[in-house]
Amino acid sequence: MAELAIRKKYHVDFPELMRLYETNYVKLNALLPARGEVGHTRCYEAISMIYQLHILEITKYTTLIEICQSDQVAVFPLPTMSVRLYHDARVAEVCSADQLGRIQARYDYPNVKMVQRDEKAQLNRFLGDWLTFCLRHGISRAPLNIRQP
Repeated sequence: MAELAIRKKYHVDFPELMRLYETNYVKLNALLPARGEVGHTRCYEAISMIYQLHILEITKYTTLIEICQSDQVAVFPLPTMSVRLYHDARVAEVCSADQLGRIQARYDYPNVKMVQRDEKAQLNRFLGDWLTFCLRHGISRAPLNIRQP
């Protein structure tokens, strides 16, 4: 007798997601200007690719940045995404990416846009990998201001 595959419902791994948010916060702070203001852009060149971090909004407890690739012809295109840094909690989370708009914690699958169930976790892992890449291989196109304790 053939057994039917039982599809398990996806549950967000909250502790893993929070660890990811915390490490992304630390990495992003290393790449952003020390005293950034709305409209400031920091560009990095990493292995012939140019990336931009653009500050969109600063409030008392949060900063919203947009990350995009600014190559004329992108070899490995990076999705344009907005990331919110929560300074009181010391976490950073991807809020939107390309055509998705606001990203939900989980999605039903299949869906109209064919978004993965764990799309939010995947985008935040991707952000972490990209930030690590920039920290290891990136060269800032502007002088870095070292933060004093």
